[in-house]
Amino acid sequence: MKSSNPVLTGRGFTEGGTAAQPRDLTPAQLDALYARPAAGAAQTGRMTMDGVVARTAATLGTVVVGVLLGWFALPEQLGLAMGAAVIAFVLAIVQGFRRTPSPALVLGYAFFEGVFLGVLSRTYNEAWKGAPVQAVLGTMAIFAGMLIAYRARLIRVTARYQRIGLAVSFAFVAAIVVNLLFSAFGGGDGLGIRTGGLGIAFCVLGILLGAFFLSLDFQQIEDGIRRGAPQRTSWLAAFGLTLSLVWIYLELLRLIAILRE
Repeated sequence: MKSSNPVLTGRGFTEGGTAAQPRDLTPAQLDALYARPAAGAAQTGRMTMDGVVARTAATLGTVVVGVLLGWFALPEQLGLAMGAAVIAFVLAIVQGFRRTPSPALVLGYAFFEGVFLGVLSRTYNEAWKGAPVQAVLGTMAIFAGMLIAYRARLIRVTARYQRIGLAVSFAFVAAIVVNLLFSAFGGGDGLGIRTGGLGIAFCVLGILLGAFFLSLDFQQIEDGIRRGAPQRTSWLAAFGLTLSLVWIYLELLRLIAILRE
């Protein structure tokens, strides 16, 4: 099934934009296909799970480098942190609209996003001791739980599942934008989605949406490997997973802060 992940869909997970489906092949071609020996990425130039793991590790490692820089070298520099966040956002948008992955863009996004997270996490830690550690552990737990559920087929990424999840996601983002506008021009807490009971509910919804995007990432990786996507598209898989994990971490961090106020 083709995923509706806005970052990964149609961005190189099939060579030439389309892939031959089993129904398009003759019986003789299918027999020849199944008779071929398995080959690794180094032999075929195709996407493999090992390639995805390696590039995801490199991307998340770059995020960690940025976090350490932001935490230890740029404490309380919220202006610089916001600048890093803007740069990360621009790099993510550029990569999202490219037809082929760029390791430089992916790693650049990871670094600047890490700087932003480092400064922000230290600020949260000073106000709510231990909140970043709790958020990291929660993010890891959600990732592990979603992976287990996906592998056990407790979660099935159907077309209906994707439509509902994406519709809720768009509504969620729209609510954030409206809240920012109300806060900027009306003052106060805007729609009130950052504090109190409504804030808690909104954070929980955000975490669930992050888990939803993880499931799309898993489906896209599985499809890419099965269809023989080019090896370079492993960077897109790493990029998508990093975006989802950062989303979940930020929502968890905000939820912990609200609960401990």
